[in-house]
Amino acid sequence: MLDHALFEPIRQAALLFPGAEDSLSHNDTPSIKVRGKLLCRLHESGEFIPIHVGFEHRDYFLETYPETFHLPEHFRKYPYVALWLQHYSPHVLREVLERGWRGLASQRQLREWEQRKAADEARR
Repeated sequence: MLDHALFEPIRQAALLFPGAEDSLSHNDTPSIKVRGKLLCRLHESGEFIPIHVGFEHRDYFLETYPETFHLPEHFRKYPYVALWLQHYSPHVLREVLERGWRGLASQRQLREWEQRKAADEARR
């Protein structure tokens, strides 16, 4: 049985992005989608989270954070990187989720995010 509580911090972080929505994916695993496309989900094994980052950014995460990310063989042909559930920091989680979200978001959602970030910075 999957421990959905392990997915909760990832879920909460992903839902901060405009257009991110709760969903269910393969074998009814909890997931987050943006415009109907998968951003991340709890893998059936319960050990990691596949996160959409695009092929162009995948190697960056694998090389920069080798203790945090891996690439299962069956994921090689897809634009995802796998985040180990037991080995990530909040900073790295935000970075990878934002990168993945940017690849799926609409122009309007991107503008909304940038405006929100600028307002947050102005308040500091």
